[in-house]
Amino acid sequence: MQSPGYTWRVLWKNPAVTTILLLTIALGVGANTAIFTVVNATQLAPLPFPQPDQLVSVWTSVKSQRGYPLPRDFIEWRAQSRAFQELSAFVGGTFDVANLDEPENVFGMRVTSNYYRTLGSSFFLGRDFLPDEDHEGRNHVVVLAHKLWEHFGGDPKLVGQTLRVNGEPYTVVGVLQPGIADRDIFQMAVPLVFTPEELRQDELSLVVAGRLRPDFTVNQAQESMDAVAAHLALNDHDNTPVKGISIRPLKDVMASMSSDMKQALWLLLGAVGLVLLIACANVANLLLARGLAGQKDIAVRCALGATRRAIFVQMFTESVLLAGAGGLLGIGLGYTMLRALLASMPRFTLPWEADPQLSLPVLLFTLGVTILAGLIFGCIPAWYASRTDPGDALRSGRGAGTGVWSHRLQRMLVIGELSLALALLSGMGLALHSFINLMRVDTGFRADHVLTFHLSNSRPQSSPPEKLVAYYRQFLSSIQSVPGVSSASVQTGTPLFPAHMTPFTVVGDSSASEPSTLPKTGLRTITPEYFKTFGVRLLQGRTLNEQDGASGVKVAVVNEEFVHTFLHGTNPLLHQISIKQSQSGETSPATPTQWQIVGVYHNVRSGSMREHPPEMLTSFWQSPTPDPVIAVRTAQDPDAMIRSIAVAIHSVDPTVTLARPRTMEQIRAQVLGYDRFTMILFVSFGVVALLLAALGVYGVMSFSVQERTREIAVRMALGANRARVIAKIVEEGIWMACVGLGFGLLGAWIVGRGMRSTLFGIGAIDLGVLGTVAFLLMLAALLACLIPARRAASVDP
Repeated sequence: MQSPGYTWRVLWKNPAVTTILLLTIALGVGANTAIFTVVNATQLAPLPFPQPDQLVSVWTSVKSQRGYPLPRDFIEWRAQSRAFQELSAFVGGTFDVANLDEPENVFGMRVTSNYYRTLGSSFFLGRDFLPDEDHEGRNHVVVLAHKLWEHFGGDPKLVGQTLRVNGEPYTVVGVLQPGIADRDIFQMAVPLVFTPEELRQDELSLVVAGRLRPDFTVNQAQESMDAVAAHLALNDHDNTPVKGISIRPLKDVMASMSSDMKQALWLLLGAVGLVLLIACANVANLLLARGLAGQKDIAVRCALGATRRAIFVQMFTESVLLAGAGGLLGIGLGYTMLRALLASMPRFTLPWEADPQLSLPVLLFTLGVTILAGLIFGCIPAWYASRTDPGDALRSGRGAGTGVWSHRLQRMLVIGELSLALALLSGMGLALHSFINLMRVDTGFRADHVLTFHLSNSRPQSSPPEKLVAYYRQFLSSIQSVPGVSSASVQTGTPLFPAHMTPFTVVGDSSASEPSTLPKTGLRTITPEYFKTFGVRLLQGRTLNEQDGASGVKVAVVNEEFVHTFLHGTNPLLHQISIKQSQSGETSPATPTQWQIVGVYHNVRSGSMREHPPEMLTSFWQSPTPDPVIAVRTAQDPDAMIRSIAVAIHSVDPTVTLARPRTMEQIRAQVLGYDRFTMILFVSFGVVALLLAALGVYGVMSFSVQERTREIAVRMALGANRARVIAKIVEEGIWMACVGLGFGLLGAWIVGRGMRSTLFGIGAIDLGVLGTVAFLLMLAALLACLIPARRAASVDP
């Protein structure tokens, strides 16, 4: 066996070929490393907390429907459960935080004092909350994420100083370690103190997390909490539904990703796996061609006594060294690709606790991929080299392995490359076509020149309805007086974001009597200018108007999908809707309320660009809600209007600031971000596959021409013209392309089936996409054949 140093010297006799080999391996290994790092962080790795298996989430459940616990649920659980070391809760919100400058609107949490102890979070500066700091009078303390602390100047002396939170003084007691908390949307926390209203009205929905005792499993904790639920049910004399308690590992909840996103990540991992296989086929072809070209040298070694085993080991050692060096390059390339991937990924695509970093599992995966690549592209060329017949090679003056079997193997590798490339390119085409369909979809509203925002720290959050109505009428009046404002409206949510799903009945329809069987519809409250502000089209009846106030008949406008799904072709204007449960936080009564349908509007996309679920709109003046969204249609760039609109808001209430301003075009881009990101990745990997496949065809045809130079010269000497020689060589390459495309149709079907749930407006098989990508591959193969063909036709007989 030759030493690695000797093997390297052999490899670098042809530095150009060796460089191409290393870069090809590095590309395949690097792409796999980058995507697997993301998959590992989101799907496989444990939560980045101490003893993550002890962490669970706790929910209420009514007839298998999971729900958020209420404050009194949490208090009872914490008092009676024996399964937990710690049981904590939090609720998200926004806070106006001021250091020395104007207040900034920051996403934060109200947490129980043991929240960070439950998770096992560590602190960069200061301390955690004390046990008694979730009591009224001692709760004016705040913990900052490291990122927010740096935003406020990064001064260690900030700990112990005062920040103004919602206009009141809060003492900074701690700063979290940089890392996981910085990726969370919530950048600060204050103690959670339940007000009497929150305990009485059951309007506060909590997220509850617990750390199990070491001697409890999840199943044992579930049994313990089932006993608690049964005990609470015996002592509950209200008419509320009996609540169960559901316990799930916290990993299942915190690492929550849509099924489409999970599937997309695994599809991307499969896509880069195809890239690696194509790269391996390319490397195997290049090694085989180089080995066949050097068969005479190998024959001399064999004639001098080298065994077949020695020849095999030498060639295989070359492959292993190439794989190892390519793998090391692949780690560096994978790190670069990962950084670019995370930078281009839409915000909040990944769970906030996921930490995609090169880690030991990722490096072990890369090692496995590298070894596999070395075995794939190393064994076949080494086996062929070891079969050299030294007598035939020396008598013929060329490699004995240049016969029909060696050429057939090269063609088989190229056909395999083309088949894999067609499968990957079809995935690219489907992702691109789906994204184009999403870009063209009728959203049902006009996104241009619309600014949306919230009001931070607005005072009458829990005021009576009449005060809320008067409060927001003043804001709308002030905003509409700003030059350049065309219209302004107040509503709960905006298009492209899901509306609250509310159970209802159509008055007179007795088909659904049980609460659990009631149909649900999206419910928003709006002011009359909503239709003008968002450009929503009315199809039948009328819109809501200023006369639809608290003293008037309660009216609603429904969308086309509502009419189609629930009213079955009848005249919608003759129907009334009865609602027992209104949108969370609204002040409508708990008794059933009837709403007369007065109009039908064109479907508006809600929840995503793919859906327009049944939806109804009611008058904000009849059922106002705190913390709505304000939307403003402007005659000019809405971003340029933010300052003047903020001045108008400040003139109504100096304590209120304009928070979270975004244009509807920005919201639309955000909603499309995930699909755009997936499409870009598939297109990138598809282009790489196309280039590698074309390189494979070129390599085989170039080597074939080199081996057949004498034959071609003889043909031309006997009268074959230049065009005939070119056509003969191109014909061979096109034949390989056609066979490869034929086999690739099966791979394209498999890829399409796997992507089906992520596509929009197309099926798993799209003939237009298949035809386009097949044409691209054929064109690439043709161009790859033409260069060596023209060189062959230039031979001097």
